[in-house]
Amino acid sequence: MKKIQCLNPIAACGTELFPADYTFTDQMAEADAVLVRSASMHELELPEGLLAVGRAGAGVNNIPLDECAKKGIVVFNTPGANANGVKELVLAGLFLASRDIAGGLAWCKENAADPQIAKTTEKSKKAFAGCEIKGKKLGVIGLGAIGAEVANAATHLGMDVYGYDPYISVNAAWRLSRNVKHITNVDTIFQECDYITIHVPLMESTKGMINKEKLDMMKDGVVVLNFARDTLVNDDDMAEALASGKVARYVSDFPNPKAANMDRVILTPHLGASTKESEDNCAVMAVKELTDYLENGNIRNSVNFPACDMGVCQAESRIAVLHMNIPNMIGQITGILAAQGVNITDMTNKSRDKYAYTLLDLEHKPEAATIEKLKAIEGVLRVRKVK
Repeated sequence: MKKIQCLNPIAACGTELFPADYTFTDQMAEADAVLVRSASMHELELPEGLLAVGRAGAGVNNIPLDECAKKGIVVFNTPGANANGVKELVLAGLFLASRDIAGGLAWCKENAADPQIAKTTEKSKKAFAGCEIKGKKLGVIGLGAIGAEVANAATHLGMDVYGYDPYISVNAAWRLSRNVKHITNVDTIFQECDYITIHVPLMESTKGMINKEKLDMMKDGVVVLNFARDTLVNDDDMAEALASGKVARYVSDFPNPKAANMDRVILTPHLGASTKESEDNCAVMAVKELTDYLENGNIRNSVNFPACDMGVCQAESRIAVLHMNIPNMIGQITGILAAQGVNITDMTNKSRDKYAYTLLDLEHKPEAATIEKLKAIEGVLRVRKVK
């Protein structure tokens, strides 16, 4: 019986996919895996028995990744599951920024009691005039699942789309429209585009990437959209750029005290993935990832360990070893198994930065003493008998 703890409400269409011998618990101390959306795990004590964390969404800044890795806890996310929901909100942001829709809505509400509102409308609407996005240049920084969808959709709206991503994957490149101009220097986007939208993960190298230096490069009257992470934009520098008119509008999905008090800012309350469809997609994907890992040892879409897939185990036994990416690790693992008379029928080893993962299918089930010998190898983080 495997136990799952949900730190946030998770869509039933996902949780119903767990096998019949799985159950839910409110106690992390007895959980084999955790499902989480936005709840912060940084202050939680992670028990030794916890094997995995499934984030029903893309961002993982609410999860202590390094601590999880050191304890041999695999953290999964669901890239692309909410891409369409975020894409649609980004497009809404483009329209809200180019046409003063929010101002017009507020005017109608303020004048609702005016019996002459129909006549007054014709005199007042010029205050909310905007521009069309067709023919304008859109720069998309980051061409992952969301960025690629935004770029493709914008080409269909008649925009001249520039895309920048030095780490674009082969799959993402295949998904990208041929009409998107691939830019090799991000400064080209800052210098030439009328609209700029950022879709990159929050890392030390990207924190505050939209700052005074980059803002000064931009065209006067540029529109900046941020539906990725709050701190990708330096708020103080953005406030200065808005006040000077360098930036015409700043559209963000991340309200904070500074942004909420800036003029010409359009804020939404973190609605990017807040659609039923996105929540369902993320739940289904996260549950499938956790189940495959717990049942077969396979890793797909982990953010702290390498991808590794050997399918469903057809051998007598399978063991999974999470370990540091150091020399002679494979030799030590296979040496112990050989010394115990255990024959390996199949094996896969993958590494990612300083961590690695080894899956081994065995002809016979290893004895408990063999598992303990593997655990004792210096640099081994966790050994699990999957089957």
